[in-house]
Amino acid sequence: MIAGCLAWDVMGLYLPKSVPKTEGETLMQWGFRLSGLFSRQPNKILIDRLHGEIVAAARNPVLFTDFGIEDTFEGRFESVVLHAFFVLRRLRAMPAPAPDVAQDLADALFRHFEVALRETGVSDSAVPKRMKGLAEAFLGRSLAYDEAFRGGESLLEAALKRNIYAGRNNAEALAAYAVALEKALASAPLEAFTMGPVPFPSPAPMGAMP
Repeated sequence: MIAGCLAWDVMGLYLPKSVPKTEGETLMQWGFRLSGLFSRQPNKILIDRLHGEIVAAARNPVLFTDFGIEDTFEGRFESVVLHAFFVLRRLRAMPAPAPDVAQDLADALFRHFEVALRETGVSDSAVPKRMKGLAEAFLGRSLAYDEAFRGGESLLEAALKRNIYAGRNNAEALAAYAVALEKALASAPLEAFTMGPVPFPSPAPMGAMP
């Protein structure tokens, strides 16, 4: 596993950063210190559930069959990033301990991204480069979606079309779902994230949309 954690940058978004070994510290001592970042058992139960809810929402079949997200590693990554963005955005806006929950969730997301890469057959030597690319993509999309919500629905459609559909599909339906997602989470209390369930809206099949 990559030795790293995630931290807020100046814009309030998560970036990967290494955990350096201090002077005089043995490799074993450093390993125990690093593992301690992820060993808070009460938080692990909470984060595992929260991560599971995000993934379940991101893998709703309607998003792939009706909304046209590609059912590939890249498509599933884009869907997870979209849903995780709104959860992290909401947690960041709430008082403590919500930012700590957001930090632990971001760490967990990237651990699972690494596992998913390895399960697709990416070699050990290639994983760090791929993880760097995923981290950059996560940051880029988070910035784009945050800016889009500040700038209006046309910017949101453009950001979704560019990032999720690679410019190939119309993003109007997905943009409407993203707006509903943002509204649902914007009013959710901390307990919805710490105890569940997170109020993810269900994407309506295209034939059911007005």
